[in-house]
Amino acid sequence: MTLQDALATQPAWVQVWVFWLVIGAFVLPLGLLIWRRTRIAGIATIAASVVAGMSVDWIFGQLGYVRLLGLPHIVFWSPVAIYLFLLQRDPGVPARAALLIRVILITITISLAFDVTDVLRYALGDRAPY
Repeated sequence: MTLQDALATQPAWVQVWVFWLVIGAFVLPLGLLIWRRTRIAGIATIAASVVAGMSVDWIFGQLGYVRLLGLPHIVFWSPVAIYLFLLQRDPGVPARAALLIRVILITITISLAFDVTDVLRYALGDRAPY
């Protein structure tokens, strides 16, 4: 079974969320490459998302579909979320870029809330597959 197969067994809202997560963490950050002031944020977000995705796939290959899959998101997206939060408040960032950053930041933050909960549950002994 692949990770995509495992995700297909989840409720519809989880599948919709994962679809949005791909948009919010991989596609929307490409828009940040438009403005000089936000290019580093775009590159950092895309890089963190790619590395987190590869890490999730690796953990899935080792352990299966378990709550620990959120750990790479916590490790790689937390610093990006802090950076994006600070950047969107910078008055030198164009308004459209700031709006895009906020959408990306909200997406990542919601994911991190799920991920922290899942990883804590895993650490407290909930090791059953989803």
